[in-house]
Amino acid sequence: MLDKVKQFMEMKRQADALKKELDAAVIESSEVRGIKIVITGSQTISSIDIEPGLLNPDNKKRLENDLMRSVNVAVRKSQNVAAQKMKTMMPGGFPGL
Repeated sequence: MLDKVKQFMEMKRQADALKKELDAAVIESSEVRGIKIVITGSQTISSIDIEPGLLNPDNKKRLENDLMRSVNVAVRKSQNVAAQKMKTMMPGGFPGL
């Protein structure tokens, strides 16, 4: 029983360390021309930068679609960073689960 508690505490320590690393990881995505998104490894969007030329009311629908694509790309990049960090920090996964 004591071994399981120790194992759980170690997993919690690793998970906390991983969360700190993901919170600190900064990923920039500018896949869509004129839109740059900065997101953390824990998938919190830090900033969105849109070139002024795209802020034309006539381009509203296009801008919305481009922004949605940009956010989705940034989230995927963030997920990939998180997956890579999880592999390095916890190469054996979660033992006992």
